[in-house]
Amino acid sequence: MGATEALQEVTMSTANLQIRPDLELELVEQWRVQSLERAGYDAEAAAVLAASHEVDLHHAVRLLESGCPVDLALQILL
Repeated sequence: MGATEALQEVTMSTANLQIRPDLELELVEQWRVQSLERAGYDAEAAAVLAASHEVDLHHAVRLLESGCPVDLALQILL
């Protein structure tokens, strides 16, 4: 793929997201869920945290990395 084709793909993707801001939000939440699950949160906890936009993703991950149990992390974050 050449530079022009890559630029067109990015531009088209950006245009599509501008048309559907709800799609952008959905994609961000899916990425947050995946990141939280990789960190060690179960699927339900990850979904709740991902949908809570006031929750700092990096802080949520650091809590588990430092040995905090999931239940306690949820109490701290929510």
